[in-house]
Amino acid sequence: MHWEEEAYSRTDKDGNPVSFVEYEKQALGKKLGGFMTGGDLMLYSITGVGFFLDSYDLFIINLMSPIWAYEYWNGHYPPLLRGAVNAASNIGNIIGQLSFGFLGDAFGRKFVYGKELIICIIGTILVISLPNSIPTPTLKMIWIFCFRLLMGIGIGGDYPMSASIVSERSHLHTRGRLLAWIFSNQGWGTLTGSVATIIILSCFRKSIKEEGHYNELDAVWRIQMGIALVPAFATLIPRLRMPEGRKYVESRALNTPASPVSNVHHERASTDPETNAIQNIPGLASTSDSTIPKPQKLTDLPAIPLNITDLEKLDPLTSRKAKLNAFFVYFSEWRHLKTLIGTASCWFLLDVAFYGTNLNQSVLLADIGYSTGKTHFDVLMRNAIGNLIIAVSGYVPGYFFTIFLVEKMGRKWIQIQGFLVCALMFAILAGGYTKLSTGGKFACFAIAQFFFNFGPNATTFIIPAEVYPSRVRGFAHGFSAAVGKLGAILSALLFNYLSGSTVIGLANVLWIFFACNMLGALSTWFLIPETKGRDADVVDFREWQEAAGEKVSKK
Repeated sequence: MHWEEEAYSRTDKDGNPVSFVEYEKQALGKKLGGFMTGGDLMLYSITGVGFFLDSYDLFIINLMSPIWAYEYWNGHYPPLLRGAVNAASNIGNIIGQLSFGFLGDAFGRKFVYGKELIICIIGTILVISLPNSIPTPTLKMIWIFCFRLLMGIGIGGDYPMSASIVSERSHLHTRGRLLAWIFSNQGWGTLTGSVATIIILSCFRKSIKEEGHYNELDAVWRIQMGIALVPAFATLIPRLRMPEGRKYVESRALNTPASPVSNVHHERASTDPETNAIQNIPGLASTSDSTIPKPQKLTDLPAIPLNITDLEKLDPLTSRKAKLNAFFVYFSEWRHLKTLIGTASCWFLLDVAFYGTNLNQSVLLADIGYSTGKTHFDVLMRNAIGNLIIAVSGYVPGYFFTIFLVEKMGRKWIQIQGFLVCALMFAILAGGYTKLSTGGKFACFAIAQFFFNFGPNATTFIIPAEVYPSRVRGFAHGFSAAVGKLGAILSALLFNYLSGSTVIGLANVLWIFFACNMLGALSTWFLIPETKGRDADVVDFREWQEAAGEKVSKK
């Protein structure tokens, strides 16, 4: 595709390799309206819709659960069963994030991209196809649980694949902004879920509220879920047609037995006995320890003049084992493992609080006295309006602050300040829960939502997409996201149980959220590097050069 080759190959118009600095200058001068390049816009349209879909599917459950409670349980939806159904897609996320992240690194982005969307589409169709002939509410919820789990596998697969593709096709000095733009579609997905629910309920107002036909709530939730199929089908074909990225292929070449970096790691460096130079990468001039470039800064390192066709020849069956072991070889070094622990732990701590709040926002609105009404219909409408207000006042604006400031403030500081402000809001809510007014509690939740998204909810996605080299990025990002989803599952399963007055109560659950945010700030400070202006593939290649030079000099 023209947009991919023009925007992301590190060569000039004559096909000659250019330095990263010169490449960035040329690319940044091609912005449409001073905002995005043509390639950025195409990338946004393909991957951004996926995150819109992800968010809509994941958070619409918050608005569907009260409907199921009235339709199937007469308002008494068992807490543990409700938690399990809420957690189903997050359980599937873990499977999808790990499997698609691994497959994307081992076999290529092109090989797997779009397949995750097919799984998501199938899962969604099966959820809304719930047979009314199933005899009991519990069995109905088991059906929904199983196919929301399947849908979640597809959603989970989108995280590492879209993150890797965007990172590998973005320009260094706008990469964080574009990743934030892509991820901000979660905000639009959540907002759309609230608006769609209000519109759908309004359409059924007469039959449900005035005529008392509450059985028509069955149509309401099926339409709510089915709307997600529209962006899914719109995105499917472009994803299946997306070509392999040059940067991924170049980075993957370093995993093969024929490449120096693999040989260095396994202490089998192949050298020319006369020139003492590293061999084996087609298109790469031999380099000895005396000719290894010594740039003043990483972005000055010249581009690697690799030919994509030649590199694809480095992908025989004999190289498969090396590719599959690349993740473990790379993270056998403590400096890399420490970063992985940091990205995974921060994502876990965030999701305990973030999903504990968002998957149960309807419960929180009811508990603080906002979702009230004379009829079930009134309660459902107030609940949808409350979710909409929080999305408009806090959830969506937070993403846009990240978009505009991520390249100025850096990822690390945005993540730390977000954790700290959210911790403050949960401390205020927990400490003054019996004294705060409904308006005060509502404001604290809205502020927390703002700083989740102008903070760790955005940056825990951005940082793993930037800090790891392309050859391990998919699985490393998927692993970090999967550990995060463990936190989401814990919240989904335990929130309704623990928040009950007979256990520890909602105020003490909010103290748990406070502790998670404080620990997240500390983990960010000590374990995660700043990724602003950092090209992980250049760093990775530079580490190989240094290791190769040391190895060759010893020989």
